[in-house]
Amino acid sequence: MEKENELLEFYGTECVHCIEMKPLVEKLEKEEGVKTKRIEVWHNAQNAQLMKQYDKGFCGGVPFFFNIKTEKWICGSTTYEKLKEWALEK
Repeated sequence: MEKENELLEFYGTECVHCIEMKPLVEKLEKEEGVKTKRIEVWHNAQNAQLMKQYDKGFCGGVPFFFNIKTEKWICGSTTYEKLKEWALEK
């Protein structure tokens, strides 16, 4: 059985790069039917700690995308094509 919200996006409310990625994430959800759980970390210490658990020191900033199923991540902004490839990887 597939897990719900296998894709996580850690972001900061005022983060310019996070804002740039939002329409790409929305396009991915609409076109591919995937769901991404968005988790704000700049104003929520508990969420920031959660991000550290997934990040393990690889990125250290936002946006940080983590695929629970593949355990692969994306640090920072990326193209729609790379986001889609990462999201749909089996």
